[in-house]
Amino acid sequence: MEPAGSDTLEVTIRLPDWVAAYVATLPAVIPRRENRLRVAIELARQNVAHGSGGPFGAAVFDESGRLYAPGVNLVVPLGCSILHAEMVALALAQRRAGRFDLSAGGQRRFELCASTEPCAMCFGAVPWSGVTSLVCGARDADARDAGFDEGPKLQDWVGALAERGIEVVRDLLRAEAVAVFRDYAAAGGAIYNAGKAR
Repeated sequence: MEPAGSDTLEVTIRLPDWVAAYVATLPAVIPRRENRLRVAIELARQNVAHGSGGPFGAAVFDESGRLYAPGVNLVVPLGCSILHAEMVALALAQRRAGRFDLSAGGQRRFELCASTEPCAMCFGAVPWSGVTSLVCGARDADARDAGFDEGPKLQDWVGALAERGIEVVRDLLRAEAVAVFRDYAAAGGAIYNAGKAR
């Protein structure tokens, strides 16, 4: 990143080295939704185990069930508040696709699997990303209980996404996802936005 005051700014999102090794162990196609979400949860778990970021993971899959882009929370190690797992996965998927609308105007279907329901920022990014479904493990309340500020979000955020044609599946593998928060706390992980309004 260029120093403050520079005429140019370049941001590079680099996933931790262990991500590529983990992704290499996955089957080429993951047909079951539950197993696709398990990839996102395992990304979160490994992020905690490796001390490479917060307890959140996400993954974008194409319509055939192929992993299109993984994402992990990189807020603390890269010093950037927008680098939530969903944002990282969406940015990498869009970069790979070469377009901001993953659906290519409704011609393609992509699914975002997130270890936890989206915070206010990530919720805002979902409808503009071009994904057609969002699958979540832990609830917003689980992240708040762990100390994270999830920000203000629409009361009926699921309905708001449904109105835009985005299917939302909640509480799948919730207990597995919540366990990652306990691992993070046990490891002494930083609650990087603690003390904010709830």
